[in-house]
Order: sequence, then structure tokens, then C-alpha cells
Amino acid sequence: MGSSKVFALAVFCVLALNFYVGSAQLKTDFYSKSCPNVEKIVKQAVALKFKQTFVTAPATLRLFFHDCMVNGCDASVMIQSTPGNKAEKDHPDNLSLAGDGFDTVNKAKAAVEKQCKNKVSCADILALATRDVIVLTGGQSYPVELGRRDGLKSTAASVNGNLPKPTQNLNQLNAIFRKVGLDQNDLVALSAAHSIGFSHCNHVQKRLFNWNSPSKVDPTLNKVYADQLKQQCPRNVDPRIAINMDPATPKKFDIQYYKNLQQGKGLFTSDQVLFTDSRSRPVVDDWAKNANNFNQAFKLAMTKLGRVGVLTGSKGNIRRVCDAFN
Repeated sequence: MGSSKVFALAVFCVLALNFYVGSAQLKTDFYSKSCPNVEKIVKQAVALKFKQTFVTAPATLRLFFHDCMVNGCDASVMIQSTPGNKAEKDHPDNLSLAGDGFDTVNKAKAAVEKQCKNKVSCADILALATRDVIVLTGGQSYPVELGRRDGLKSTAASVNGNLPKPTQNLNQLNAIFRKVGLDQNDLVALSAAHSIGFSHCNHVQKRLFNWNSPSKVDPTLNKVYADQLKQQCPRNVDPRIAINMDPATPKKFDIQYYKNLQQGKGLFTSDQVLFTDSRSRPVVDDWAKNANNFNQAFKLAMTKLGRVGVLTGSKGNIRRVCDAFN
């Protein structure tokens, strides 16, 4: 084995060791003594926010994913930029994150601080809030491992290449997920986040009007669905126009997402490829008809995602507020 390969293997082993050492310290009853009511407090704050606007759900779920995929689940995505530092949230890949996700975590943190001052990290509150919005939209509940600490850095540059893009194929998506210890099943399961919420016209224009040649539509798109999308997102439309991720049940977290893929109704290329690629199609077909299998896989994927790059013990800290360092 060449020296470069040995070095690469050594680096991977060190990263893997750090991944498991941190995640091994997480446990569902972490705050049983220091803040025993934390789950109830967060759940109430999230429910109130959800009652005010449905966007709370997809925004919070997406925020958690964008946080964990970049430097691990440390709430670094929450940090506001300062004159001396452009933070993660201001990277182009994060500019579409809805403000309601940030607001949900900030309000939950404020509620927790009233009863458990400086005891619960923003990273844990985000993890709990994510589980709660999934339940509020019809998804299955699952135990959330806790004990994360908040990160001490947040830079826009760290986002580069660490978040999946709507145009990517399965090889590209797998490579991104593999970097954080997630496999293809995790990728397909976590893609169900697109069962709720919305995107914007600029992310589908190429599929509708310029697929490999001018005026050509992506052939993997259902023709009727493509016509519907063209009505919502005609040429030269304001790119910020919102469109539902799931054309059938956009406010319900369910397996309709996979049924849509079977029908050619995946909004992004990165959605539809999960069905068109023979490597992932069997899982899509299974979960489109078996909600229990999907729910079990999703719970596992969310648990694995929540362990990515966590800071525990003496690493990191507990922020007083979630959008600024102490």
C-alpha cells in the first residue's frame, strides 16, 4: 500500500474514532437531573410556533440537517455573521433556510433558559425541536439522544461541498453522505424531509426548460407534473416563487414522497434519481408501500445524523443565546 493511501486510511480512522467517541457520550436521559423537563419545555415552545405558521416544521427539519452536515451537530448554523466573520448561515447554500427554523430554536432556548439556566445546549434544543416538528406533521416519534455541546466556530467557507445540491446524481449524493458516516439507506430515508415544505422556482427551471438543450424537459419528469410546474414556474418567473416539495401531501410527513418518485414527481433531480437509479430504487419501492419499514429506517437515519461530529464533555460550550457566541 502506498504512503498516500496509508495516510488517507489513518486520517479516516482518526475521524471515525472522533465520531464514535463523541456520539458514545450521548444519551436520551442526559438532562434527567440538570433539566428534567427539557423535552416538555421544547415541545410546548415548538407547538406554539407551529400553531402560528406551518413553515416551522420544514424550516426546523432543514435547519437540523444543514447544521449536522457541516462541522457536525453543534448549532453552528445558528450563528449570526459579524463584521469580522461571515458565518455558515450566510453561505449561498444556506440563504434559502427559512427564518422560522431559527426563530423556533431561539424561542425554545429562551423558554428552557427560564427554568434551566445555562444547562441545555442549542444543539440539543435543535435536535429535540426537529423530532417535535416531525411528529406535529404526522411522522413517527423517536427518542433523541442528548448531551451535545455548542460549537465555537462558524464560517461560511466550511459549508463548501458539504451539502447536497438539487442537481446531483446518486454517486455525488452518496459521496457527501459518506463523508459524515451515513450510507445510501440513510440518504434515501433522510430525503423524506422533502415530504413537507417548499422550494423555489430557480431550482427546477433547468429541468423544465433547458434539459441538455433549449426547450427540452427532463424526460424523468412526469409530463402532467411538468406542465403543472411550468404553470407555477414559467420562463423568466421570479426565482423566489415558492412551490411545494410534495405535490400531493405537502403538509404531511409521510411515505407519499416515495410514491411521488415512482410516478416521476420528484421535484429535484436529486429526488428523482433515487428512483431512476437501480441501486436505490428497491428501497424506494419498498418504502412507498411499507410505512413501518420507512419509519424504522428514518428513526435510525435521524439518530445517526444526530451523532455526526458532536462535541461532548469539555469540548464546546453551552451558549447563552443560540445566534451568538458567549
